[in-house]
Amino acid sequence: MTDVVTTPSEAAWFAVHVLSGQETNVKRHMMMRIKMEEVGEFVEEVVIPTERISEIKRGKKVETERKLYPGYLFVKMALYDLEKKLHERPWYFVKETPGVLGFADGDRPTPMRPSEVEGMLTQIRDKEEKITPKVIFVVGDRVKVGDGPFQNQEGVIEEVDTERGRVRVAVSIFGRSTPVELEYWQVEKT
Repeated sequence: MTDVVTTPSEAAWFAVHVLSGQETNVKRHMMMRIKMEEVGEFVEEVVIPTERISEIKRGKKVETERKLYPGYLFVKMALYDLEKKLHERPWYFVKETPGVLGFADGDRPTPMRPSEVEGMLTQIRDKEEKITPKVIFVVGDRVKVGDGPFQNQEGVIEEVDTERGRVRVAVSIFGRSTPVELEYWQVEKT
C-alpha cells in the first residue's frame, strides 16, 4: 500500500463481500461513516441490489424484498489514484466496516468491468419497476387458489403470462373444468 494521495482518481464499482443477512446493516454503517469520517470524496455510492417479491401467506398477498446477490454489496469509490496506487483511506474504510469480510477479489481489488456494472444497474432498474412472484409457474403445475371467488379451489395451470404476471388455471366448477385467469399472487403451488 502507498501513502494517501489527496487526488482521487475516477470512481469505479467494487464488489464487497459481507456477512450474509447483514447487507443492510453494513450499508447503514458505511453511510454513517462516510459522513463522520469525511470520506465522501472517495466513496460515492453504496448499493444492495434487491427485488420486490409477492407471495401468499395465510391467504393474504405479502410483498417482501429479496437481495439479488446475498452476501454482497457494491461500492462506487475512488480506490486508486491517477497512478494506479491504492488509496489507504478508502481501503481501510471498507475493510474496517463492521460486517465486511473483504473485497470480493482479495486485498488488491479490481474494479468491476463496465459490462458487469451496466448489467447490475439495468437489473436493479428492471426489478424496481415490477414485483416478481416468489414462485415461477409453468404449464401443468397443480395450484391452489388463495384469493378471490375461487379461493381454496385446486386446479392445473393451462397458460402462463409472465409479462402481465397472470396464469390461466383450469378449476372444477359444478363438475366441469373452467378456465379462470388469476394473478400470480392469487395462486400457490400444491
